[in-house]
Amino acid sequence: MNNVSFEAVIFDLDGVITNTAQVHALAWKETFDDYLRMRERRNGEPFHEFTHENDYLPFVDGKPRYRGVESFLLSRGITIPFGDSQDSPDKETVCGIGNGKNEKFREVLAKNGAEVFQSTVDLIKELHRHNILVGVASSSKNCQPVLQTTGLEHLFQTRVDGVVSARLKLNGKPEEDIFVKAARNLGAAVEKSVVVEDATSGVQAGRNGGFGLVLGIARENNAEELLENGADIVVNDLSQISTERIDRWFTRQPRPLFNYWDREVPAAPEAVPIENICCRRSAERSIFSKKPLTIFLDYDGTLTPIVSRPELAILSDTMRDIVKRLSEKHTVAIVSGRMRDDLESLVGIEGLYYAGSHGMDISGPDIGMMHPVAEAIIPRIAECVKQAQADIGGIEGLLIEKKKISFALHYRLVDEKKHLPEIEAYAREIVVQNSGMRLMHGKKVFEILPDIDWHKGKAVRWIMKALKKKWHDTAVLYIGDDTTDEDAFRVVRTRGTGIRVTDTLAPSAADFMVASPEEVFRLFTKIVKG
Repeated sequence: MNNVSFEAVIFDLDGVITNTAQVHALAWKETFDDYLRMRERRNGEPFHEFTHENDYLPFVDGKPRYRGVESFLLSRGITIPFGDSQDSPDKETVCGIGNGKNEKFREVLAKNGAEVFQSTVDLIKELHRHNILVGVASSSKNCQPVLQTTGLEHLFQTRVDGVVSARLKLNGKPEEDIFVKAARNLGAAVEKSVVVEDATSGVQAGRNGGFGLVLGIARENNAEELLENGADIVVNDLSQISTERIDRWFTRQPRPLFNYWDREVPAAPEAVPIENICCRRSAERSIFSKKPLTIFLDYDGTLTPIVSRPELAILSDTMRDIVKRLSEKHTVAIVSGRMRDDLESLVGIEGLYYAGSHGMDISGPDIGMMHPVAEAIIPRIAECVKQAQADIGGIEGLLIEKKKISFALHYRLVDEKKHLPEIEAYAREIVVQNSGMRLMHGKKVFEILPDIDWHKGKAVRWIMKALKKKWHDTAVLYIGDDTTDEDAFRVVRTRGTGIRVTDTLAPSAADFMVASPEEVFRLFTKIVKG
């Protein structure tokens, strides 16, 4: 394989590269059992030992050290001061207990070393042969010592661990920060990168980050749990995975929805083994679920056909009526690159949630948010639009669309052979000359917007949190037609259903495809009728 469709693979450490899980578990057990016995002597509290199955896996595994301490103690109804990272192990604080555990771990590591999963090392070497970037991202502050002890440090082009996280104030798992930081360090796009994890919090982080593939390793016979929490594929060992197999994942295509709909599908299919690999078409759970739906919709190309000029994309009365009926039974949000005010005016349905400017400006019943960085850049956007109109506004067919916190160069009506290179070069130059801006390429459009870690997938997560909706308690559906919707498809995938509106087979993170807004209308009609 000379050319592959992905750029980087980022590995967790414990349980993925090295088998230090038992060392960690033993260090945690000794630490907590000592503390619980002390409380028994001092407070008369009955001693119940710390166990691997009931305590380590649900409360500690995969979490940053202090968070693991806090999580376990809360499970036992114990509240103590958090303390400071410099606290000594004999101090009764979360940090003190965590630091004591770290000392125990280093003692065992220095004495016994760490076991290496050879199949992981073999895969990493194979990735190197194909010029795939490789990084390690771990919550552990002992990541570098472990890699040095095992002689593996040279295999990784970046390391984002507990030490780096503390310095940069990155959020721990299940937030995506350490994996996203590793991808950026490598210069790789998140959507073209893989996360390899063995813990629930880790696969959640990969899914929250919108990574192209979240690969779980079921070291604890926990394939079902990993699939439930965000893994696309679960294996028992990385000997089951190859560069070619990963590449096939990145080139997969969505299935035609209505060809699939007519088949009898169980409401909640079990994980199924495919060539000794566990995966689930969890998309079915959203469409065929009896749970209330939470539906996210793009506007242009999804609720209306793609037209030559944005102002011509008018919602039909029949589509407006079916969306209104849909919103009377389910939660509906519109997520679009359009300005929110424009979106609300075009749709004209009260009670919906509207996320404009790719989700940087959100409003709805009892919630609202405008990204502060985006808001601050509004005056500069206006200046750029004015300059663009003077510089390239004379190109025949070019439409310069001013939005609130971004602007777009639509070239659908332009002679592309003659003018597209000039337009693209101009768009790129704007980004170079204006720090804090980035370029996004959609359907026949270049859009310049604030360079912040935000997209439609992040907007979906924000709305879910703002509405206090749990992924397992609602059936989530996202429908969109553009490359900008792929971020949302990746965040929703395995948690719900992504549907891309397209009449062309092409790789996508969506589960299904429909050919047109007319088929979207047909889908809505089926949902409304139940």
